[in-house]
Amino acid sequence: MLSRVANSIYWLARYIERAENVARSIDVNLQLQLDLPGEERPWEPVIQIAGNADEFFKKYAHVSIENALMFLTFDKENPNSIISCVAAARENARCVRERISSELWVAINQFYLKLNDPEMPKEALAGPHAFYNSVKEFSQLTAGIIQGTMNHDVAWNFTHLGTLLERADQTSRILDVKYYILLPDVSMVGMALDTVQWNAVLKSVGAYEMFHRRNSNVTPHNVAEFLLLSEDFPRSLRFCLEKAEQCLKNIAYPVKSKAESIRLLGKLRSDIAFTTIEEIIDQGLHEHIEQVQIRLNELGNQIWKDFF
Repeated sequence: MLSRVANSIYWLARYIERAENVARSIDVNLQLQLDLPGEERPWEPVIQIAGNADEFFKKYAHVSIENALMFLTFDKENPNSIISCVAAARENARCVRERISSELWVAINQFYLKLNDPEMPKEALAGPHAFYNSVKEFSQLTAGIIQGTMNHDVAWNFTHLGTLLERADQTSRILDVKYYILLPDVSMVGMALDTVQWNAVLKSVGAYEMFHRRNSNVTPHNVAEFLLLSEDFPRSLRFCLEKAEQCLKNIAYPVKSKAESIRLLGKLRSDIAFTTIEEIIDQGLHEHIEQVQIRLNELGNQIWKDFF
């Protein structure tokens, strides 16, 4: 496979996953407003998760629902907005149409055209829950199409690798922002408001029901353990890294079996797998996740060097 093709397929998947995660964070935050006092404060963490806080405050004097939704959803100058992610996914899909199924191209192209309808921002603001559900359904639709219509060969492994690494990055980022930014005061840990916010974190990564099947108490300890170390929840950091390592080995074998990216991913995966939540909290959850983020960035750069 040409490195250009591999790169497009990999980023196609990452951008679709990123759009879904932004939609999840926004939709949960809209529901969170019903349980939290005030309208504006809860939107700052969502902008922080997207990694574009500086750009937001260059454009807007204050944080409001309308400003946050427009910036995170329809701002084409924001590279992490939903419309920018879908546009980037479409462009990558266009470049590799011969390697993906026609069903996948049609699904991406149709949703891209829907987002670019001039009336769509008004419709999204009028019915935000329905709109953000449609973004999540688009991501899940494309995942099903990729799974069911593409050969499970090198191209499929690159798409799956992109999805898993983006998901690992977003799950760790959401958990970090909650722990480090979202809670107004440390004295509120364990109070009703704290429980509401931790449940919102679980919902933002689609983990609410699965978490409550395993745990009776919503505590920072239990939530962090589930989202970082669960072996079978598909959005946990550990699960994503283990499956990503399998994909990377499938891609690298046999030509690049000694690729440096395999070593970096294997070391990160083993460090997570053999770490307890008590060790993570003793180290500091924010500090631990910050190191994970740095290592994920290094891994992404190394994958680019090895294969693209």
